[in-house]
Amino acid sequence: MLYESNIVKKKFNDVNLRFGLVYPNVYKVAMSSLGYQILYNLLNDRVDTWCERIIYPNTRSIETNSPLSNFHILSFTLQFEEDYFNLIEILKKSNIPIKREDRADKDPLIIAGGPCVTANPMPLFDFIDIFIIGEGENVLNSIIDIYNDLDNPKENLESFLDIEGVYIPKYNNKTQISLIEDMDNTYHITNPIIVKTDDEEYIPAFGNAILLNISRGCSRGCRFCMSGYLYRPTRETSLEKLIEIAKISRENSNINRVALIGPAVSDYSQIDELTSNLLDLGFEISTPSMRIETITEESLKSLKKSGLKTLTIAPESIYSLRKSINKDIPDELIDNVIETAFQIGFNLKLYFIIGFPNETYEDLLSLSEYIKSINKQKNEINKRLSVKFSINPLIPKAQTPLQWETYNVNTIKSKIRFLKNELNGINVKFNSAKIGLKQYILSCGGREIGELIEKSYDKKITTSTWKKHIPHYEPGDKLPWDNIDIGYREDFLIEEYEKIKKYEITPWCDVNRCYNCKYNCFK
Repeated sequence: MLYESNIVKKKFNDVNLRFGLVYPNVYKVAMSSLGYQILYNLLNDRVDTWCERIIYPNTRSIETNSPLSNFHILSFTLQFEEDYFNLIEILKKSNIPIKREDRADKDPLIIAGGPCVTANPMPLFDFIDIFIIGEGENVLNSIIDIYNDLDNPKENLESFLDIEGVYIPKYNNKTQISLIEDMDNTYHITNPIIVKTDDEEYIPAFGNAILLNISRGCSRGCRFCMSGYLYRPTRETSLEKLIEIAKISRENSNINRVALIGPAVSDYSQIDELTSNLLDLGFEISTPSMRIETITEESLKSLKKSGLKTLTIAPESIYSLRKSINKDIPDELIDNVIETAFQIGFNLKLYFIIGFPNETYEDLLSLSEYIKSINKQKNEINKRLSVKFSINPLIPKAQTPLQWETYNVNTIKSKIRFLKNELNGINVKFNSAKIGLKQYILSCGGREIGELIEKSYDKKITTSTWKKHIPHYEPGDKLPWDNIDIGYREDFLIEEYEKIKKYEITPWCDVNRCYNCKYNCFK
């Protein structure tokens, strides 16, 4: 059984607009999403709107068990490319026409946002009325304001074109990303939803926790990282504001655990002060992952003291390949962090990537030896601790320097077989090369991929069929997502792409210099 408190209940007659916030992935994932919960609370603060949640595989709302057809607007939050299939399934099972051209005025207005469609909305071009490009808090209130002023919003979609961050497929308009500038004055959750259940499938990643939005954006410049390129520049919530939010949230919920949420938590400029202040106030602290470069012994001890048991870090690969993707972390630094973590008593999760442009089998052999050495180090320090390794195929993403790379599923399969043989007996999880192929095509494909997504509802699409849709781009080519303007000067991504094969670093702009990569960077 599942019980929730701090959810919003309103009366139908008291609101003008019913808004369905759809998460096309399972409850545990949805309720671990800070962005999803921010939008739920933000919209419900409006007197004229009632926002309810619909979470896959359900097609009725959690709050009132209403079908999707009862809502005026349905907004899909898309964090993962494979959720596109679930979006189609949800619409099909709700008897809402999949293609926007087939929907009538009585059908809901369909919106989609999130990092996947911010980078490249084209695979869902035929299914969505309005895409939100960027951070939804900046955009949704304006959409609702205009919607409420129109007699027939669907027949007047041009009315939404003046909103920054709105892409409307009907008009294929040039759209610039919309980003929050001031983190202190943006929306922060102070009434977190509390989940009570004995079913592990429904327990969020951090359990019942106050999700503290400590920062957004990352300017480290890891060349494979889509979110790092989409959401620049780095923006931080002040220490004072975070402490205030934590205190108010605890008063409203009696929750004593805080989860620090940000693209690079340990990069937060006052991370040690934040953790020590929260500990002094009696909070437990958890975090999804830490940047190796900025982890300190003090922050690790604070996290351990607060009850964190497992530390997650991402070395990615051996040093030469890390350098090629602009992750210039020497082995000695990683080794020191790992040793300190084991000595303090942390279990470890380590994430690695294979398939970088410069990668050879000699590199893979070096990687396997490195993983073996970490496993041996753990056994020498404390055999009771656990260390888990995850090895994932590199997925080239739109709006990154790797957008001109392709994906060879056979090569990835061969590399996985090689590493499985080398790492036999070690706790290593390998992600599927075939799934990586789908993710790549959904990330970098064009409008034509929509046909595959739609067909996948009724029949299995074979790997050979997916292979026929592998895109091949060269610098200078017109790209499907060219109308989505993330804000970079035209040649910046090409410069970064060329540096990959030369193993050249672009030093971190926060400590080196500004490269003028974005013309809309907040200064």
